[in-house]
Amino acid sequence: MQLNMPQGVTKLSHEIYGIHMMMFYICVVIGIGVFGAMIYAMIRFRKSKGAVAAQFHENTTLEILWTVIPFMILIAAVIPAAATLIHVEDRTPGALMVQITGYQWKWQYKYLGTDVAFFSTLDRETNKARRKGSGIDPRTVPHYLLNVDKPLVIPAQRKVRFAITSNDVSHSWWMPDFGIKKDAITGYINDSWVQVDKPGVYRGQCAELCGRDHAYMPIVVVALPPEDFDRWMEHAKSNPAQYPALSMAGEHWPL
Repeated sequence: MQLNMPQGVTKLSHEIYGIHMMMFYICVVIGIGVFGAMIYAMIRFRKSKGAVAAQFHENTTLEILWTVIPFMILIAAVIPAAATLIHVEDRTPGALMVQITGYQWKWQYKYLGTDVAFFSTLDRETNKARRKGSGIDPRTVPHYLLNVDKPLVIPAQRKVRFAITSNDVSHSWWMPDFGIKKDAITGYINDSWVQVDKPGVYRGQCAELCGRDHAYMPIVVVALPPEDFDRWMEHAKSNPAQYPALSMAGEHWPL
């Protein structure tokens, strides 16, 4: 059972995970200190033992401490967080630019600078199983609700930039393994980027309640080795109207 956020497969996702864990441990230490002091005081100085409450209104030393210590904790957290935010908003060019457009209820991917574009929708087996009265047990469907007919294909070990927008209502392109969650808003372009070091198949979902079929709008990204991606892209460019099979990349990548 996944209780913590995923560590991800990119340097950026690792940085985000590191900040998350740092803040978690800071909160644990603060929680132990605060609740430990409260529990100790309630047991050690309870009225049934004859304790009498101290009467005081000001303590300059205490007020300085509870101002300085939180300030130092905040500074310790802000410095690495600011460095990661700068990394998240990196605007340097990448090897590939992909426009991602949200529709009710599918995604369109365009490889800018080429004629290659396609829609990515819920895969056929999940679409059958989700229907009322289908008689299909969803547990028998591989990657139920997390599979598509045409995944986004990108090269591993290369920087890929995304321009994310919407054609109708607000959506959100969420890929946990990449450390990316960007809103897709009509008339507005959000940008992001990724560099996946390890080839593989990665899954996400629309994270914005976008209407009746919001739950049936998954995201699948296949990161191919650079030479396999180049081969796949050549097939795509030669016939933009037809989505090339992933087996054309030189290796079979099962979804």
